[in-house]
Amino acid sequence: MKRVILTALFLCIYIFSSAQEHIADSTDVFWKHLELGEVVVTGLVGDTRVKEMATPISVIPATELRSRASSNIIGTIAREPGISEITTGGGISKPVIRGLSYNRVVVVNDGIRQEGQQWGDEHGVEIDGASVHSVEVLKGPASLMYGSDALAGVIIFRPEPVAMPGTITGDIASEYQSNNGLAAYSVHTAGNKNGWIWDARFSDKYAHSYSNRFDGVVPNSGFRERAVSAMAGRNAGWGYTRLRASYFHLTPGIIEGERDPLTGELEGDATGYVPGLPFQHVRHFKLVSDNTFHVGTGDLKAIVGWQQNRRQEFEESADVCGLDFRLNTINYDFRYQVKTTGNWKIAAGIGGMFQKSENLGDEYLIPAYSLFDAGVFGTASKTLGLWTLTGGLRADVRLLGSEALEDRFKAFDRTFNGVSASIGAVRPLGDSFTLRLNAARGFRAPNLSELSSNGEHEGTLRYEIGNTDLKPEYSLQADLGLDFTSKYVSVQSALFVSRIDNYIFAARNGAVSDEGLPVYAFMSGTAHLKGAEISLDIHPVHSLHIGSAFSCVYAREAGGDDLPLIPAPRLFSEIKYEFSHGGCTLSNSFLALNLDWNFAQNNFYAKDDTETATPAYALLGLSAGADIMYRRHKLASVYLIGSNLTDEAYQPHLSRLKYAEENPVTGRRGVFSMGRNITVKLVVPIGRQ
Repeated sequence: MKRVILTALFLCIYIFSSAQEHIADSTDVFWKHLELGEVVVTGLVGDTRVKEMATPISVIPATELRSRASSNIIGTIAREPGISEITTGGGISKPVIRGLSYNRVVVVNDGIRQEGQQWGDEHGVEIDGASVHSVEVLKGPASLMYGSDALAGVIIFRPEPVAMPGTITGDIASEYQSNNGLAAYSVHTAGNKNGWIWDARFSDKYAHSYSNRFDGVVPNSGFRERAVSAMAGRNAGWGYTRLRASYFHLTPGIIEGERDPLTGELEGDATGYVPGLPFQHVRHFKLVSDNTFHVGTGDLKAIVGWQQNRRQEFEESADVCGLDFRLNTINYDFRYQVKTTGNWKIAAGIGGMFQKSENLGDEYLIPAYSLFDAGVFGTASKTLGLWTLTGGLRADVRLLGSEALEDRFKAFDRTFNGVSASIGAVRPLGDSFTLRLNAARGFRAPNLSELSSNGEHEGTLRYEIGNTDLKPEYSLQADLGLDFTSKYVSVQSALFVSRIDNYIFAARNGAVSDEGLPVYAFMSGTAHLKGAEISLDIHPVHSLHIGSAFSCVYAREAGGDDLPLIPAPRLFSEIKYEFSHGGCTLSNSFLALNLDWNFAQNNFYAKDDTETATPAYALLGLSAGADIMYRRHKLASVYLIGSNLTDEAYQPHLSRLKYAEENPVTGRRGVFSMGRNITVKLVVPIGRQ
């Protein structure tokens, strides 16, 4: 493998050196990096420039998203420092921020928090990746606008921007992946005429079972995904109003990992595009009214949304489901943002949600429940000389009522209260350095799965038992960041330490269920986390970038064991060369070589064999892309992306399939991840760009 990597590196260096005739003034790169600080993102007081943010944030633009390859949107963003994913096969990924996951990560889409029963390992985020234009990742409990669950941070998926006035635009995007035969297309159109705006998209994606070097074809790892979305609204002098509607449908197969006792091969006939038993139907409906009114010197923002998530699991029959969860959620968010005299920026508001969950099938994992929460918050920002200070306070209350069901679940009511707070400061140090300081307190109420699970969780290969006595989690976190920007080098670094009281996690208790599955029980303790992230970009000449990003997190119980589901340290390095800019037939073309090195994870929760160590592995990737131009008009954008080119057989530490049955022939436990994969993307614009 080392020989292959060295050969690829030499090839790229040769290409770079032979392309020197394309090199222009290197000051362009310098200004490009300076402009990053002017990017506007979501901050404590509303829209804020990145350079004024006291907390770490990752911004992933549309061009970067399109040049990456993954089977879902979480996999696409998971290579950012501090971001990981919990995976269950090729189609389902859950976001992890600095080692924290599940209900500790708030996902925002269409302006409201996504509620899709995210407590489960095999429950994804139900978002059409083709509809995402850019992504913001706020790290740490510093966002006070989303209430309980933003303990780890917030992931904000931004839709396509509104079309320019007087235009009708759109595009047709397609994608193919060689390993699992993934085929996808998305048709998008948008317009803006006389202040009336609209946007519509239809996406379709399907994949058969993937393969790897150790397991061969992994039966029932295919999936089907379809999504429809639309927006209509109006821009005027008084503000704007937008109504968004969307429907998302995912049909993933469930990988059970059972093997032939003689050959060790994975059992199952579902290797094509139609998942076999067991499989799921996941449907997500959403309707959001997003409004902004100019009132006085500020803006009044009012967002109200309804969403329904329905998850059906089919085990014995393709016509009759066993598990059938339906969750209805109403979200509301009202806030007023104003910039006053004295250079103050102030925001205040109220937000929360109402939920009603139902069990419609004849098998159960959690009881039906009702939930109502509300939070009131206030935030402020002020510039004092070279310092930009930000801070805020939020108070939340959550009422949770669980219903009785047969002899398995008893009715109970719980009330959770929490206070969140944040204070931060940003200061430039000379012309090149920026110092960032932040301290925050976060709050998270336990979810229904943690409180009252009692049943077989098919997708996670285990039986789960909840604990109705669990208390809310409270965190204290401190962040220190130092950025450096010069003509040829850019560095972003961040250190953090965190203490979480009543930290909730599931661990094996040594028992085995009647179905032969290991029993996992939810418990809590005091958790201590610490970690670091650093990104380096060296651009010695115009268009040449040599970058690396390292991140690590360590988490332990107070005076006890390592915590489960903590990602291994990771180093992602890339050499990228941009060959040309405007005016050429192949414009904005690039070639990039990357190495994704995942260190061994030897800090794991070993009690009762809950987790095992994970060896190190490295994934080699190569990508290229270009805009095809004709008479200064873009005809298409094309991308070619090679992943895991050395066909490495590996298991991420956060893969749930790592704990499937042992291969009786080789002695290897679990199912391995996807092998070598080649992705081709084509985007054809429609209308004026």
